[in-house]
Amino acid sequence: MPSARPHADDHAPAPTDLARRGSLDSTEQVQALISFLEHEAQPMIVLDPDYNILAANTAYQRQFGTAGKPYIGHKCFRISHHYDVPCDQAGEHCPMKKAFELKGPDRVLHIHHTPRGPEHVDVELRPILDAERSVVAYVERLVTVRSASARPSAEGLVGRAEAFNAALSAVQRVAPSMLPVLLLGESGTGKELFARAVHEASERASGPFVVVDCSGLTESLFESELFGYEKGAFTGANARKKGLVETADGGTLFLDEMGDVPLPMQVKLLRLIESGTFRRVGSIETQQANFRLVAATHKPLQQMVADGRFRQDLYYRISAFPIHLPPLRERVSDIPVLVDSFLQRGASTRHRLSIDPAAITRLQAHDWPGNIRELRNVLDRARLFADDGIVRTEHLPDHVGPHVASAPAADPGRSAAPTRHRDDDVELRQLAREGRLTRLEMARQLGLSERTLYRRLKALGLA
Repeated sequence: MPSARPHADDHAPAPTDLARRGSLDSTEQVQALISFLEHEAQPMIVLDPDYNILAANTAYQRQFGTAGKPYIGHKCFRISHHYDVPCDQAGEHCPMKKAFELKGPDRVLHIHHTPRGPEHVDVELRPILDAERSVVAYVERLVTVRSASARPSAEGLVGRAEAFNAALSAVQRVAPSMLPVLLLGESGTGKELFARAVHEASERASGPFVVVDCSGLTESLFESELFGYEKGAFTGANARKKGLVETADGGTLFLDEMGDVPLPMQVKLLRLIESGTFRRVGSIETQQANFRLVAATHKPLQQMVADGRFRQDLYYRISAFPIHLPPLRERVSDIPVLVDSFLQRGASTRHRLSIDPAAITRLQAHDWPGNIRELRNVLDRARLFADDGIVRTEHLPDHVGPHVASAPAADPGRSAAPTRHRDDDVELRQLAREGRLTRLEMARQLGLSERTLYRRLKALGLA
């Protein structure tokens, strides 16, 4: 793939020309730009068109700098990704390439290597143009995404697969706005965690996050739960009760399983969203609502609209910004980090669990119709049989994936490398057969360099 470095026919000035013309390659002007960037709270760096880091503000040095590891003068892709080539040549989106083509800003969510390990980072790159509109430098702003982890984590969203990152990037885009968000995906894909991520990345993060489970609620119960009621409104209403809309004041209201809202209630919900007002059950007094709406469903709302089971006007109101949440079968490479996270969450500090590589292979071969919820349940069951602290294939339910024999205990007198090599080949054949991962993702999952992965693929006849 072409790199972001300008070619001769792009009329891009050479570094010596830049210095001669007094552009941003001069020390004085770079220093002036950094002086300006020092007032920015977010980490920011200055890059030249050859991917070299020219300077960084204090916020970058504090958050991404590593003691004893210089970065000034080094390639950005080597510092951030440990790549030998630019991102677009490594199979990822390169914001510098896009910014050069557009002569304008580009934004992407990447996984960067930081002093704390791999982290999701929202990157925005802006080109600096000279009088002839040639790109002479770039300013890159980096924002660490706190609502998800690229490493095993004791809580929250976890993942680093391309499909997961796409959903997380959409969350980062929409969170600062007040647009209603509609989370679409199969059951068990983590809708509530994504809804909470929208809330935590918004200006309402300090406000309440209120969950309304719409499934199984009758019309009358739904109305009283959502809007509250006055004393004496119905039998058993012995005191005024605040509804969930009032509880969410200043924060986010998350309507889970939106497809289960009864048709009569859809009218009142539409009025609430459009007017920002509601009335408690048994009251004639109009109340003002102040919440950010996030809805979720696993049902096909568009088909329900066509069938008359869901109001079209309500659908358009809640679906201003739809986000597709990928099923687990579309992010198989995330299974190892998810497994480590779930084993970490359910174990005490004295009883840490690990998992046999053959068990991971079997988990990755399963289709996971119940998605992450099903994976968590399978691991909760398996941990009960892991008396020696290791989850093995025989601890997994029979319906999960093909049976793969656990690796035999290593002979102290022999090297384990050939066995590990064969295990890698088995997993590599499976990943290549599935065709779901890029070569870069396959290399990361197997702990190999891309060159080693290519040699292994070639040796197996899979290149």
